[in-house]
Amino acid sequence: MCDFQIRGRTHGMEIVLKEKDAADWVYRGEGAANIVLAYTGSSPAFIGKVMRIQKAPINGSQRARSPTTFTKYEYLLWGDIGNLVSCTDRDIAAQTFVQHVMSPLLGSKHVDAGKLVKVSREFLELAEKEVSSQRPSWRVNTGKIDTQRDYALILSDHSIFPHGALDGEPCISVEIKPKCGFIPFSRFITHGNAVKRCMTRFRMHQALKLHQEEISEFSDYDPLDLFSGSKDRILKAVKDLFSTPQNNFRVFLNGSLIFGALGGSAENTDVIVGEAFEDALKSDVRADIGLCTTSLLQLVTETLYKSGVMDRLLEVQKLDSLDIEGAIHAYYDVISEPCVVCGQLNEDEELHRYASLHSLPLDQSLKIVKNFLIAATAKDCSLMISFRRRVGEEWGSSNNTIRLESGKFFDYKAHFIDLDLKPMKKMEEYYELDKKIVSLYRKIEKGKVGDISNAKFYKSKLGK
Repeated sequence: MCDFQIRGRTHGMEIVLKEKDAADWVYRGEGAANIVLAYTGSSPAFIGKVMRIQKAPINGSQRARSPTTFTKYEYLLWGDIGNLVSCTDRDIAAQTFVQHVMSPLLGSKHVDAGKLVKVSREFLELAEKEVSSQRPSWRVNTGKIDTQRDYALILSDHSIFPHGALDGEPCISVEIKPKCGFIPFSRFITHGNAVKRCMTRFRMHQALKLHQEEISEFSDYDPLDLFSGSKDRILKAVKDLFSTPQNNFRVFLNGSLIFGALGGSAENTDVIVGEAFEDALKSDVRADIGLCTTSLLQLVTETLYKSGVMDRLLEVQKLDSLDIEGAIHAYYDVISEPCVVCGQLNEDEELHRYASLHSLPLDQSLKIVKNFLIAATAKDCSLMISFRRRVGEEWGSSNNTIRLESGKFFDYKAHFIDLDLKPMKKMEEYYELDKKIVSLYRKIEKGKVGDISNAKFYKSKLGK
């Protein structure tokens, strides 16, 4: 274990969650790497908290305990970051990464590094059993709670204000997964992949996801709108996210999901879904604070425009200045292996393009890989924005208050979540995925998409 103090102690005794405690934690949602549980019990230490537990693959045997969290090359990569590389537990390393790397970059007021608590194997096994029926079937088939973990990460439940549901004022929260907010500008993008300089990664990836039947329809959302700094374009992005939420847009009322999918991809918002959401807002909220779908989307837009959180996020995403097509070469230099990518190139011109990367000193190659992985975290994180009406108070000088055209005032808080440390080995996966995404798009451009769909349909959707 690294030199990190485990929090969550009562009267000098360390809290350990045991089998009897599992009933107080219910399924909230999940991503590729973690399952999130929300607390429903009465312990003051956990009221208003959620728990993130790492997942293990469903296929294959349980992983063997590793004596260290990091490879020898990751020691080189993260050795200057506090006590990160001395961590011998992945959960502690993940918490330390958020605290020492992502929080300073994104702003401590918008990042909750969380606290670690010990968990028994019996707690994890019972929690896995309890939540399995609430998870999407495709998630159940690919991963489960890792019952060999020693710790779980406890975070504030950012879908509510502290004691928000207890003081009579409802709390509405919106979770957005912004994705990459810029067009890559790297000179190391090959001529054949030049489309990456004019089409967003998100929209090209939509084509691959549809091709692989991960989604049923294209999303109308364009990340460039959300990051534009233009209020009109931000509103368009928020409306598009609402129309095609997939796994990029969710809404909670007092911590309970009322729109979107918990662990998977939601279908497009049709009239029935839209009316049901409007009814949920009217029956639970509107009588108190006059909030309906239109004003909610306006509230989200105003907050994104005023808070500046998207500017901070974009700045971190742009630490990836070379694109994976450049960073992958630095990666092979760091791990001291022949560059697989260069070995696949036939043109002398392309080989010459990357020669400058392979002649860099090790410290510069490390910096390229480190910046790419930090940017990858920023491209894959989520933003949770929570609102509560301000009652009986004037506007004042609060920096965290939004005024709608209706004249109503709302306090807000915005937090980045899912700031996972990316393993260095994922560099190879990022490169292969990039190839798949661009390759399919180039086929679409040429009208060669096999028998999966009509090429004109793809092109019309991607060109929106």
